[in-house]
Amino acid sequence: MGIHSQDAIHQLRKLFDQVDEPLRTTFQNVHQGNVTETLIRFLKARDWDPSKAYQMLVDCLNWRVQNEIDNILSKPIVPTDLYRAIRDSQLIGVSGYTREGLPVFAIGAGLSTFDKASVHYYVQSHIQVNEYRDRVILPSASKKHGRPITTCVKVLDMTGLKLSALNQIKLLTIISSIDDQNYPEKTHTYFIVNAPYIFSACWKVVKPLLQERTRRKVQVLPGCGRDELLNIMDYPSLPHFCRKEGSGSSRHSEGGNGYCYSLDHPFHQQLYNYINQQARRREAPIKQGSFHVDFPEPPDVDARIAKTIESEFDSLTLNGDKETIEQLDWKTGLIRGSSSPGTKRRPTS
Repeated sequence: MGIHSQDAIHQLRKLFDQVDEPLRTTFQNVHQGNVTETLIRFLKARDWDPSKAYQMLVDCLNWRVQNEIDNILSKPIVPTDLYRAIRDSQLIGVSGYTREGLPVFAIGAGLSTFDKASVHYYVQSHIQVNEYRDRVILPSASKKHGRPITTCVKVLDMTGLKLSALNQIKLLTIISSIDDQNYPEKTHTYFIVNAPYIFSACWKVVKPLLQERTRRKVQVLPGCGRDELLNIMDYPSLPHFCRKEGSGSSRHSEGGNGYCYSLDHPFHQQLYNYINQQARRREAPIKQGSFHVDFPEPPDVDARIAKTIESEFDSLTLNGDKETIEQLDWKTGLIRGSSSPGTKRRPTS
């Protein structure tokens, strides 16, 4: 780390010394003992400008206090059927760890429908995963490896992506804004796998809108990405949709613990049990209803990206018909010679 970086960290520390309670208490849940690493994350997010990083950090801490984020892991989503429906429509899991100890988050970006509950439930669920990652998973990994581990890798499976994904853009923009403003620099690398034609088309126009530090984090891998991912993790840590070329992200491609979205998977069992244990410790009645969190205004770049994606999707409308991505994939497959006429390849559902 250079002299300039060390100086920026020192300046940010001095600025933060001015902060009083309750911001200092909630900051403990943010840094988990890794103060310097946390300050660096906010500095990176603001191009190493101490004053801008300080304002971002204070805004984040105020958001946490005002929305009682410190208590969100004691707010289970009930009843169980509703929680199960959310998990089945917001596909996420932890498949294992890289050889460096970073947790591997598997995300079913293409098959997540976000259509079983209100926006508030999905935001609550997303923040709970973030907080469990930061307060439980990363500290545990740090202890195991004897060094601070403060980031994860995410493998995004684009299998099943459809033009109807436009309906999810508002929610995804909200979630993205929450992460950008309150959980900056928590992802080391984004790996995109099983990317269909429509993603490739959108990526070409969205990529130039991203900041350089963000672009460097995104890697679009060929096919299911198995061979490339095996360079950084062992086979058992591969997400289920990366283990076999052409297997896709079928909701039932592997049962039990092999399917990392399943409620039977250790990650979801541990997360579910942890939240319920924290709720019992608070000894407060558990009521049905979402835990409302204020949505931050999306940054200009997020708004531009959302508009760009909408525009690109519209440009893929053929002859006034909204074609599904399966049909588009079939057509491009014919060009590549990977399918035969009369047979449309469709993702497993």
